[in-house]
Amino acid sequence: MAVISELLRSEEDGTISFGDYTLSTKAKLDNFEHQGDLYKVKTCQEITKLERNGMFVYESVPGTAVEHLKATDTGMEFSVEGAEDAQVTVELEDEAEYDIVIDGADAGRMKTNLGGKLSLSVELGDAPVKVSVQKC
Repeated sequence: MAVISELLRSEEDGTISFGDYTLSTKAKLDNFEHQGDLYKVKTCQEITKLERNGMFVYESVPGTAVEHLKATDTGMEFSVEGAEDAQVTVELEDEAEYDIVIDGADAGRMKTNLGGKLSLSVELGDAPVKVSVQKC
């Protein structure tokens, strides 16, 4: 399993990767510049959290490693891995409906709450799991 040893990094394809679920104590990286935005990550075995410009983007319990996170106006895509199944919460548009695809399987539609948060469970194993959340 791959962790992001530098906690947060820019990828050549314009996406970001972050998180290290193997850490027994919390580690954080603040003021990481990527495409004009400032990112902050906190990560450890218990939780991984990402903020962009001071606003919530992603959180998992327990901690995870996320690769190639791409957030657009219409949704979000990323690959996630961890030591055990995780509850993932992402920030999207308020009160909007999204199609969820986890590891190539249709997981149905979900609506974000008033604050734009959407939570989903991801079964993790030996390989990264691809997650796609796209606005209907």
